[in-house]
Amino acid sequence: MTVEQIIAALALEPLPVEGGLFAVTHADEHGSAIHFLVRAPDFSALHLLTAAETYHHYAGAPLRLVLLHPDGTVTRPVLGTDLAAGQRPQIRVPGGVWQGSASAGEWTLVGTTMAPPYDPDGVRFAGQSELTARWPAAADDIAALTRS
Repeated sequence: MTVEQIIAALALEPLPVEGGLFAVTHADEHGSAIHFLVRAPDFSALHLLTAAETYHHYAGAPLRLVLLHPDGTVTRPVLGTDLAAGQRPQIRVPGGVWQGSASAGEWTLVGTTMAPPYDPDGVRFAGQSELTARWPAAADDIAALTRS
């Protein structure tokens, strides 16, 4: 399938502020799940969730994540299927960790799940200067994954 056919088949729609395309596949009081597709040069802008989010790789290129941890560390896991290269098909991002991502190729299709479920009041976006002041070693990543 082409990426356009995938978008149509999954009824993906633009994800405001964050970027990428998504469709909710499950939502109740216990948890939530979405399909999420990001196409280059778009990206998932750095954002902070209060609850943990688990990513699952489905198709396309690997997804490169940048995680800014509260203790000041920065990690850059890659979601994908090449286990020998250190990629993982599933990655959990703890609540309270800034996260952003971009496809390592033309496009990437992933799913994310949350329990407790996604809460629109539990997401925060920040500007480049705010994040760079806290994580100066990640300035290039922050510049690439912020919209302001």
